[in-house]
Amino acid sequence: MQSDTEVQPAGNNAGALKNLSVKLSLKEKIGYSLGDTASNLFFQTFIVFLPIFYTDIFGISAAAMGTMFLVTRIWDAVNDPMMGMIADRTNSRWGKFRPYIAGFAIPFAIGGFLTFTTPDFDASGKLIYAYITYTVLLMLYTAVNVPYSSLMAVITPNSLERTKVSTFRFVAAFIGQFIVGAVTLSLVKYFGNGNDQTGWQWTMGVFGIIAVILLFITFISTKERVHPPKDQKTNIKQDLKDLFKNKPWLLIAGATVFQLTYIVMRGSSTAYYFRYYIQDQQLVLFGNTIDLTYEVFTSSFITLGTFATLIGAVLTMWFSKRLDKKNTYSSFLIASAVFSVLFIFVQPENVILIYILNIFCQFFFGSVSVLQWAMYTDTADYGEWKMGRRATGLLMAASLFALKLGLTLGGSIVGWILAFYNFAPNQAQTSFTIDGIIMLMSIYPAIFGIIGGLLMWFYPLNNKMMIQIENDLTARR
Repeated sequence: MQSDTEVQPAGNNAGALKNLSVKLSLKEKIGYSLGDTASNLFFQTFIVFLPIFYTDIFGISAAAMGTMFLVTRIWDAVNDPMMGMIADRTNSRWGKFRPYIAGFAIPFAIGGFLTFTTPDFDASGKLIYAYITYTVLLMLYTAVNVPYSSLMAVITPNSLERTKVSTFRFVAAFIGQFIVGAVTLSLVKYFGNGNDQTGWQWTMGVFGIIAVILLFITFISTKERVHPPKDQKTNIKQDLKDLFKNKPWLLIAGATVFQLTYIVMRGSSTAYYFRYYIQDQQLVLFGNTIDLTYEVFTSSFITLGTFATLIGAVLTMWFSKRLDKKNTYSSFLIASAVFSVLFIFVQPENVILIYILNIFCQFFFGSVSVLQWAMYTDTADYGEWKMGRRATGLLMAASLFALKLGLTLGGSIVGWILAFYNFAPNQAQTSFTIDGIIMLMSIYPAIFGIIGGLLMWFYPLNNKMMIQIENDLTARR
């Protein structure tokens, strides 16, 4: 078995060059990417609005919310890898992964609608309802997104082409983020007409319908091209052993936990930050006075940040070719976290500074988001090259679990910190509570971002090594 440093290129193998030169059509890249627009209509809502929905609208305490986010991960520890192993062992006329994207699209939308429905129960009944609906929604998210993420690893054997696909994917993801940030609170107000509980329910109903349409487009427009070795036998125990022997995957998975904890803490704190600290403002711009209500301020902050993230995502190929993927991921995640720290110095009247810091913070995070999944697909190739076996579904399921663990830790920590700082919903906060909200927007999340960036310094798969691995694998196939 070759070591990491003993890679031999495949030479002038014509078949290898032919396979590696396969380019995906623009139609397929866009079709695949729309699936992430669909998912982000939900995922971005989880990050930014679900905590404040649970505390201020649904009516459970911040501490109970934080504990619920953590407890629900226990089932996910089994559920995510299980979905990956099921997908790996699926053989259908549509492939291993595409059938699940279409099959679970409608249940996924219904799950979102029910999660943001507020029942007329007492406190205990509401908490039980929240546990059940949130758990079911995350299971449905897994059933769609494990196959969806796995599909990117088998849509082409070319690592650089997958990075391009990942760029398209995250441009589409940021469109989903833009929609959530720009229109969610306005839709809640429109549909609710004074009743935020009804407004949230029907807003998620609209998002669900859009998500179903986009997921079906992904199913129709894509194709699976990379398959496990023909002589590979099904062995769950060996698949799991191979996963934990895959050093590059362990590193990017660990970094993902810290990365998601960082961005979820910032995102979840945003609504609290503007509602209770910044509050309503007036911005004088070019002689014109603009009224920035909590809803307008929050939406415009998220929207401009999303545009900055989009620019960073579009430039990912340019950065990664010059700096290498791992260096871009590591340094940009740390840079984003540093700009987050600077929020500790912001005063409520520093309106322009608030926007500028967020633009820089989100710009650097854009490339991080793109490279995360591109690097996961590289670790799938590494696993096949190193161990002679490929379990794409399990690897991507475990990767999604790392992502959701970061989502959980970020949301849980926000809930627990709010409780520690004596947060009470829908009323003026004490100076002690305000200090906690400011820390949640600045220093606390940045700690996790910096750790995640430092961890990736040890990631071994650079661009040169991936070209050698691809040549080897193509020659074998």
